[in-house]
Amino acid sequence: MNKYFVAAVAGIALVAVSIALFNSRSVAAQASDSSVVFDADGKMKLPTGYRRWVFVGAPVTPNALNNGEASFPEFHHVYVEAKNLDAYLKTGSFPEGTVFVKELTRVLNPTFPDGSRTEPSGRGFFNGEFNGIDLTVKDSKRFAKTNGWGFFTFGHHPLPYDETAAEAPATQCAGCHITFVSKTDMTWVQFYPMLREKHN
Repeated sequence: MNKYFVAAVAGIALVAVSIALFNSRSVAAQASDSSVVFDADGKMKLPTGYRRWVFVGAPVTPNALNNGEASFPEFHHVYVEAKNLDAYLKTGSFPEGTVFVKELTRVLNPTFPDGSRTEPSGRGFFNGEFNGIDLTVKDSKRFAKTNGWGFFTFGHHPLPYDETAAEAPATQCAGCHITFVSKTDMTWVQFYPMLREKHN
């Protein structure tokens, strides 16, 4: 009886170790292709270190120029990893695993009704507080229904951001990209000089 019990416990332990190794290998394989990590529920974990990636641009669509109802009235600070930018500049398309981070910042303490203020450089819009973060990742298999890109929002609010995010519904983000930029790898390359030059 004791021998059977010991054998059963050993078998269970072996299965547990095998599962742990499989999971760790899955995470490692995922990390080697992309900087994003998904948890067991399929939610994306907020990446770290993205502010040290390549900064490609910062469009701004202030409320004052959009009847007070801009969808994103902040600066859009957009980052991509150097390895994926290099690949795009060589081939004209982004490799699997490419991640774009869009971090929002409010305009800095406006002093005029249009949201601008005056600084030594002149009157204009200046970066204020962080106010949200969105992320897109290219994975043609996982996100086949949205042209190979997944869209995630970690909150449109001041820090701290949410630690995880589920894939956004296609009607929230992907639909706009499919409608307007499906021919440029689902990316608004026209807004970013480094990307625009390659496309032209």
